[in-house]
Amino acid sequence: MKKTHDHIGIAVRDIDEALNFYVKILGGEVEHRYTSEAPGVEVHVAAVRVDGELIELLQPTSNTSPVARFMRQKGKGVHHVAYRVDDLDKAIEEAEQQGIRFLKDTYRTNQLGRRLIYLNPISTEGTIVEFCDYPDQSF
Repeated sequence: MKKTHDHIGIAVRDIDEALNFYVKILGGEVEHRYTSEAPGVEVHVAAVRVDGELIELLQPTSNTSPVARFMRQKGKGVHHVAYRVDDLDKAIEEAEQQGIRFLKDTYRTNQLGRRLIYLNPISTEGTIVEFCDYPDQSF
């Protein structure tokens, strides 16, 4: 199955300070902002489009958020790289047949209708990779 770059997630301590850089310095445009307080997510998100590329800024809303844990271990910066697939369930099945492991508890649909799951970094040489699809949107 074809996989195309969708976005990069960046862990930040202060989303408004980070937006200053991505908007004023890089010339990006904020596409949307939202907060997810769902268990296992717990982040403020600001999506910024810079020269056609999407960047998601992620600020944890609690100390138990996965992004907060990531920042304690690795600091702020690139959190994940996301790839869009045509059918998330089929992409998971195909990858599992090749021995790829997933963090099953991350499978969800976000507030914008994007379905997503994170691959286990054991299978990706340590990088957090997201597979996602947009079943209610056409591109």
